[in-house]
Amino acid sequence: MDKLEEIIVETREHMKKSIEAAEAELASVRTGKASSTLLDSIKVDYYGSMVPLRQIANIAIPDPKLITVQPWEKTTTADIVKAILASNLGLNPQSDGNFIRIPLPALTEERRHDLVKTVKHIIEEGRIAIRNVRRDSNEKLKKLEKSHEISEDEIHRYQKKIQDMTDSSIKEIDMVSEVKEKEIMEF
Repeated sequence: MDKLEEIIVETREHMKKSIEAAEAELASVRTGKASSTLLDSIKVDYYGSMVPLRQIANIAIPDPKLITVQPWEKTTTADIVKAILASNLGLNPQSDGNFIRIPLPALTEERRHDLVKTVKHIIEEGRIAIRNVRRDSNEKLKKLEKSHEISEDEIHRYQKKIQDMTDSSIKEIDMVSEVKEKEIMEF
């Protein structure tokens, strides 16, 4: 594979990773219904090291307004409750010593608008990441041109390919945003 195709493949991969990172971050933004991904960002102090909640407990969604967490070791229940409270997700876990219930309160209109702002911020960071990939790729092309490895026509053709990938990636991330915003605003 020549250097130009390598740049294109690398650009495509990095843009895809930027979109995936934004989607992963959006998964932790709460919507009106329960989702186990809501707890993905929570890390629990487990024998002195911070471990993702999923690795020390079973998470279930028995109904749309409730998340249940069943620790594999009863001794970790209090630490899990503490981690959920410290997560700033606005959740109020209730524990009976070996089982944790997390009822999801209905979102207020104000909270929904705040969450939409959060989504917009995450999406804008994703767009910036995509544009940074475009910039880096274009700089690589310019270096090839300066070292006379490619012609001016080739650099323009490949810059157009990179711009098309950028436009397509931004369109994709915007669609992800629309879906998430719609989810949040649904009652």
